Amino acid sequence: MSFSSETKNELARLEIDKKCCMLSEIAAYIRTAGDIELDSEGNYMIELQTDQAAIARHLKKLIKEYFAVDCDLEIYEGGGVGRNRKAVGNSYHLILGRRERAEQILRECGIIRIRGGRDYLYDGIFDELVKAKCDRKSYLRGAFLGTGTMSDPAKSYHLEFDIRTEGVANDLRKVINSFTDMQAKVVKRGSRYVVYMKKADYVSDMLAIMGASGSMLQMEDIRIKKGLVSTARREINCDSANLDRAVDTSLRQVEAIRRIAEIRGLKSLDPKLREAAELRLEHPDVTIAALGELCDPPLKKSGINGRLRKLEEIASKL
Repeated sequence: MSFSSETKNELARLEIDKKCCMLSEIAAYIRTAGDIELDSEGNYMIELQTDQAAIARHLKKLIKEYFAVDCDLEIYEGGGVGRNRKAVGNSYHLILGRRERAEQILRECGIIRIRGGRDYLYDGIFDELVKAKCDRKSYLRGAFLGTGTMSDPAKSYHLEFDIRTEGVANDLRKVINSFTDMQAKVVKRGSRYVVYMKKADYVSDMLAIMGASGSMLQMEDIRIKKGLVSTARREINCDSANLDRAVDTSLRQVEAIRRIAEIRGLKSLDPKLREAAELRLEHPDVTIAALGELCDPPLKKSGINGRLRKLEEIASKL
């Protein structure tokens, strides 16, 4: 099971107690993933489809508790749809018609509105459903259960909602951005609109907002491990770079000293410079700090480094 599916499975097992939160979650799922049609007699019908049994049970329970109707559940084997558009697993369909008061549900969810004495499907999120903070959290949870996906945090940080209309997408972005330090964006992808976030902090906060605490903690654990690996890698790279520079410096110093020895001889040098030159020739692989410790008396890194630079200056003039 993917990380996204595991997150939905966790959300679908939450117990929702407040009526207002139930309605917001139901409305969000219908708005993002429901199919609304008219039957042969002109009555509204709602079909909610999912490939996860936990989500189907969760929706059926919410609808029964809030609207006091028991909607039909149909199961089709091999009716789920995978990434390659091939049938995978089972497909679960909740059907609400006239008997289940589908029209009443659509009106209370703010999906059917009236203008000029006629019904129309409202392209947006009904304000009454997202006034309270708890309702906004529930609406985001329902939208994610309906059409949300997220990448495996071990690979990348990306969470998105695939929305049918521009109005709903923009309203959903506003709901997300109403939370402190949250920032979602909208992009058109084909005929659909995608509300997305890529920053790790945003994705983690979104999981917490929706109530997926288990998935959030799992993601944070992955982030910590990735951070430790990244830090270790930087330190190794830094150590390697420092070692490369030390080796290059030592080779350059040895070459300079040999040039002095061939042309002038080391005995021509000041006793202090001669000591530094002989020590470097004897110990070409030690650090400058260690080389200073070999001097009599021992020198600090700056002291031995100054003598070696002086030797390089002498060699450059020969």
